Amino acid sequence: MAHHTISLLSFALVFLASIASAAIVEHTLNVGNLTVRRLCGEQVITAVNESFPGPTIRIHEGDQLVVHVHNRSPYNLTIHWHGVFQLLSGWADGPAYITQCPIIPGNSYTYKFNVTGQEGTLWWHAHVSVLRATVHGALIIRPRRGRSYPFPKPYKEVPILLGEYWRSSIMDIENLAIANGGAPNISDAYTINGQPGDLYPCSSNKTFKLNVVQGKTYLLRIINAALNNQLFFKIARHRFTVVGIDATYTEPYDTDVIVVAPGQTTDILFTANQANGDYYMAANAYSSAPNVPFANGTTTGIIHYEGSTSSSAPLMPVLPAFDDTITAHKFFSNLTSLTTGPHWLPCPVKVDNQMFVTVGLGLADCGANATCSSTFPPYRFAASMNNVSFEFPSRLSLLEAFHSGVGGIYTEDFPDRPPIQFNYTDTRLSSNIPLMLTKKGTRVKKVKYNSTVEMVLQNTALLSIENHPMHLHGFDFYVLAQGFGNFNRTRDSPKYNLRNPQERNTIAVPVGGWAVIRFRANNPGEFSLMRTV
Repeated sequence: MAHHTISLLSFALVFLASIASAAIVEHTLNVGNLTVRRLCGEQVITAVNESFPGPTIRIHEGDQLVVHVHNRSPYNLTIHWHGVFQLLSGWADGPAYITQCPIIPGNSYTYKFNVTGQEGTLWWHAHVSVLRATVHGALIIRPRRGRSYPFPKPYKEVPILLGEYWRSSIMDIENLAIANGGAPNISDAYTINGQPGDLYPCSSNKTFKLNVVQGKTYLLRIINAALNNQLFFKIARHRFTVVGIDATYTEPYDTDVIVVAPGQTTDILFTANQANGDYYMAANAYSSAPNVPFANGTTTGIIHYEGSTSSSAPLMPVLPAFDDTITAHKFFSNLTSLTTGPHWLPCPVKVDNQMFVTVGLGLADCGANATCSSTFPPYRFAASMNNVSFEFPSRLSLLEAFHSGVGGIYTEDFPDRPPIQFNYTDTRLSSNIPLMLTKKGTRVKKVKYNSTVEMVLQNTALLSIENHPMHLHGFDFYVLAQGFGNFNRTRDSPKYNLRNPQERNTIAVPVGGWAVIRFRANNPGEFSLMRTV
């Protein structure tokens, strides 16, 4: 009996200590119009707290985050906490019409949720239309109070947000794309912490600068907040060590270049171990898909060594070519989980649900008040997963429909396989209309709690072969393998890394290739898998 009493007392002490180490962290986000000057002109953007990017939110693992959002913009919006598990708080996830209806102009909404089992870099952003191009900021999750990083403590931590900037209204650009059924116009500049950098016109006086002390080590928390492109990132004459991705720790990986897809984050340690002077950090596009337009510019920031009196121009790193797939694939393939990390769990071996999901473009009925494709009338371009193009509900969110038992909002019949099996990456089939026909629908996949889902994400060459960053809300997943061409289970399943696969919430499905992910459905709620754009 005494043994049981001691065990219960020990549990109570541990529980109380855990509660005592947590805190309630409160923030206010005021969303409204902001006039900014970039690229030799002024532009009105939607921004948060009169800043672009928005404020960085810093918390510790185990804290409760309370964020009051006041929508003073002219647009409906929500805020998504990209990568946060939202354990038993799925209603706070943020995607419009999935877990909540939008916050209409003039209204407010409070997000309240606990952040547990995660450490590292995530971010927050608007989740209606393309407002996230300017409505976003970093979300930094440090170890629980009293605990440390699984690597030497850095001298300083710095969020680096990679983004895009348009001279025109991003909402006008989106509306034009929706009307035409095509992709939005490419951006006019890439940015580092909101600034294009020295290589763009009228930009050198605002270039982001990081002052460093020689010999000190810095933790850069890099976030790709761009809408469309993966980005290479380098620092002239400096190497760095990758220690985390998407708020999960990795085995230390030494490199001089990283690749970050839209929605992804990467934590790197770099030591200021070069001669005093100025060095550019720089990012440019990785876009290997043929005949797909992209912004082919380079954004820069400056690493400035304190005490340097040099008047020389900063040294520029040699960046990879825009189509350097070898470098990109090597980087993504070499990342593995830190199995000694504080929140690591082994990859499930038994699989309960296997899905094969084609990801690409398709053709949907043109519909009223829309511009049909001149190449494929009477159709227009649409995103497609297994020939289904998701249609957002308009009356209420999926979560509300589920909990209220309201019918007619969605159907539980999202297919586990595409309706037609074919040579998915054969570019000769890129204009085969029967393969491209896509139906609009609000179709969901229902899985049993605590079951394991394995999903093959297969890129297709229909209409255009592209890279597709896919983000899973509510969960991290294990990346078991990635490759090019068509996935073949007999050939490719022996390549699975089941020992220490990297964990992510966003995966860049290779151009003309595939990725296999696996996750345990241990978080009840309505969560979406969507292309990050």
